[in-house]
Parts: sequence; C-alpha cells; structure tokens
Amino acid sequence: MNANPNKKLIVFDLDGTLAESKSTLDPEMVNLLRTLMETLQVAVISGGDWPQFQSQLLKNLPKDDTLKALSLLPTCGTKFFQFEEGDWKLLYSETLSADERSKIIRIVNEVVAAQGFTPAQVWGELVEDRGSQITFSALGQQAPLEAKRTWDPDFAKRQAIKAVLDQRIPEFSIRLGGTTSIDITKSGIDKAYGIRKLRELLGIQISEMLFVGDAIFPGGNDYPAKEAGVECIQVRDPDESKRVIEAVLACMRRVPTPA
Repeated sequence: MNANPNKKLIVFDLDGTLAESKSTLDPEMVNLLRTLMETLQVAVISGGDWPQFQSQLLKNLPKDDTLKALSLLPTCGTKFFQFEEGDWKLLYSETLSADERSKIIRIVNEVVAAQGFTPAQVWGELVEDRGSQITFSALGQQAPLEAKRTWDPDFAKRQAIKAVLDQRIPEFSIRLGGTTSIDITKSGIDKAYGIRKLRELLGIQISEMLFVGDAIFPGGNDYPAKEAGVECIQVRDPDESKRVIEAVLACMRRVPTPA
C-alpha cells in the first residue's frame, strides 16, 4: 500500500469501497472520511445515481463546512456535484438522449434473456434508467447483499453479458460495477472522464490524486481511473478502505511542517 503524503485529492468508489452495496456508511467510516476531509480534498465517483449518494453517503455525514472539500460524481462521473452556499450544486450532466436510452434498455434485455441469466427471483428493477447512465442489476436494484454476493463472485456471468453488449452497442462505454451491475454510458464518459473533470475543476494534477476502489481490473468500472493515470489502490471491502484512509492520515501526520 502506497499512502504517498504528496497527494492532494483522494478519490473513492462508493459501493464495495466506502460502504457495502446499497448500504449507508458505518460510524467508523463517517469519522475517518470527516477527518480526511479536514486535511485533503476528497471525491467519490460511483455507478450509483444522486439519490443513492444521498442515502448511502450524505445521510450520515455532518452538513457543515467540511463538505466543501468533497466532490461527488454519480453515475461513473457523468454528473458532478459540489457543495456551495449550504447546498449541493450540479455542475454538469452528460445525459443520454431518449433514443439512446431506449436502444440500450432494449438490447440489454435481449442479451440477458439470450444468455440465460434471467434469475428466478428479483428484487426491484433489473434495468434502471439513470438519465446519464443505464444500469443493469442482475437481481434487481433492491436485492439483498448476500444474494448479490453469491450470484457472480468471479464476474464470469457479467463478463459474458458485457462481451455480447460490446458487440451489439459498441458506441457506448460498458463497465462492470458493484456486485451484480453493468453500467452503460456515452462513449468515453466514465471514471476517467470524471478524473479529468476533477483535474479541470479543482486544479489538481492527476499525479497528485490517489484512487481507491474495488473494481480496478479490465472491464471494471473503476479501471478507467487507472487508465487515466491515477495511482490506484484496490481494496476488497470497506474495512480495507478504512485501513487505507488510516494509512493516508498517518502519512500526513508524519510530514514535517515548514518552518
């Protein structure tokens, strides 16, 4: 683990990194993030949409001036929010057109059915239109965590679906996210795009960023951050992310203060 004290911005994935899938931050993570935001800039880029950020992340964070150090990029960086004048402001949104969303949803449903991966039981929507992103969740948006963990632990099912989608809709970016999800956005609009927007809007160089995520592998929705040139740390779960944050904070404390 490299917790370089010269970093100015720590970028996190959300599901599987800061919190369990669709779960809120636990008290230990809340305290660690708040301490980190008192020291460095922090950003969160996730496949989840804004309501998920509100329920998982913001619900338990104190609404105070430390939020000015936090940048939020839902739907894999296709949207960007910053805290200004006591509220969250949307800086941009790379929205898919109605025709693009309709086409993606139709083809995803066709491919999943043809691959034989339609589950016997589902919890909520299988395909969700998030405006700037279409997300396929194999067991439904509200599936319990244990069911999700056992459905595709080696990513093989989603890799098979993605391989066909890459052929059917090559004009879009297709990435694996979370435990059962596939995220589809405009071509080139992914976490690498979000990283470049962070550089542009915060004035922080990519070499001064550190990315922490659980899907930093080819085809994973965290992998574009690595492709963008950010130093990355792959974690297994939120507990490992806590140890990364503790290491970063420890390194910051050891940096000598200029005379």
